[in-house]
Amino acid sequence: MSTAAPTPVPAEEIEFAGRDRISALQLERLRWSLGHAYENVAHYRKAFDDAGVHPSDLRELSDLAKFPFTAKSDLRANYPFGMFAVPREQVSRIHASSGTTGQPTVVGYTSNDLNNWADLIARSLRAAGVRRGDIVHIAYGYGLFTGGLGAHYGAERLGCTVIPMSGGMTERQVRLIQDFRPDAIMVTPSYMLTLVDAMQQHGIDPAKTSLRVGVFGAEPWTESMRGELEGKLGIDALDIYGLSEVMGPGVAMECAETKDGLHIWEDHFYPEIIDPQTGVPLPDGEEGELVFTSLTKEAFPIIRYRTRDLTRLLPGTARSMRRIQKITGRTDDMIILRGVNLFPTQIEELILRVPALAPQFECVLDRPGRLDRLTVRVEARADAAGADRDAAAELLCRLIKAEVGVSVPVEVLDPEALERSLGKARRLIDRRPR
Repeated sequence: MSTAAPTPVPAEEIEFAGRDRISALQLERLRWSLGHAYENVAHYRKAFDDAGVHPSDLRELSDLAKFPFTAKSDLRANYPFGMFAVPREQVSRIHASSGTTGQPTVVGYTSNDLNNWADLIARSLRAAGVRRGDIVHIAYGYGLFTGGLGAHYGAERLGCTVIPMSGGMTERQVRLIQDFRPDAIMVTPSYMLTLVDAMQQHGIDPAKTSLRVGVFGAEPWTESMRGELEGKLGIDALDIYGLSEVMGPGVAMECAETKDGLHIWEDHFYPEIIDPQTGVPLPDGEEGELVFTSLTKEAFPIIRYRTRDLTRLLPGTARSMRRIQKITGRTDDMIILRGVNLFPTQIEELILRVPALAPQFECVLDRPGRLDRLTVRVEARADAAGADRDAAAELLCRLIKAEVGVSVPVEVLDPEALERSLGKARRLIDRRPR
């Protein structure tokens, strides 16, 4: 079978196509992707054979449920290049995870894959309200992380002027935003808050910068966080979704017209929602774990990849393609405390309801005796006096008890007390003995 991916469909045609047209295109491309993976990746050939399925068994989209899942452990077991479906000489670029929680996961791209990726980032930026000729400040990390380079080439594809700042050097970031006057910024929401803090420390009103659009991704964030960012910066704050195993940023994007969830670019990725315990597909509208199958990737096809992200599939609005609700958490950062399931994003929502508290926090899990204990450590806002901090801690304790159903201690820290993240914020600190 040829390794060449299916012929692209013009974005302006497929973004607003009818459901029947989208589904027909997905079925055609899904057949190609399954066959491509089976014929060229030993892991998939064995996994399919062990499950007693063959690419020819896919006759309709629902038949995908017959095929086995792919997990991060499969990618690590085939480190470094065992999941590639083309000869290494045809791989134009390699990205990899940090490997901080295990063996790094390595992904590859052909030149055609990179071309598609740039197109999808350009499509995403256009949906966010970014236009040709705008200046885009990119503060995602460059290097093996997919964020920086993915955003970079997509912004160039759209015809923007790119500032390839990368992460870190907060003081310089602030200065260049002042001097270069970008129209849009692409960055993690937690680091954007760090930039806002730095602006205010220098007497700069964040709402008076040139920024009008923020494209925030790489970590879950809430509607309350959107209100915080938009209120302080006077921008449209939009969510972008992606992960390196599926492509990188640009798998799904919020549209500026509606801000009501992220439209999946379904001409390149087929989404499913499954019950995280049983693996059974759930109907649209029900919350579960998000699973993706790539439809056009040549170097690194991915079949039924379990993202561990929790969300639900919803009908299209600003675009025809289905949406995912904002990610509410992950199956692997869910905290089970005294029989109650909770996520750091729930804590964030409550923190933002307490005026004296800043949205910089961490949830610390430990086990001082036989039971787990959760402590919320959160920074005070700079103008909060000592009495205000005490009252804020008490209020947050009450909110968590009322809204989540558990009692947890709250520590209110001085501003800037918590370590600042240059990439994804680390909200859950697990100090329990292994």
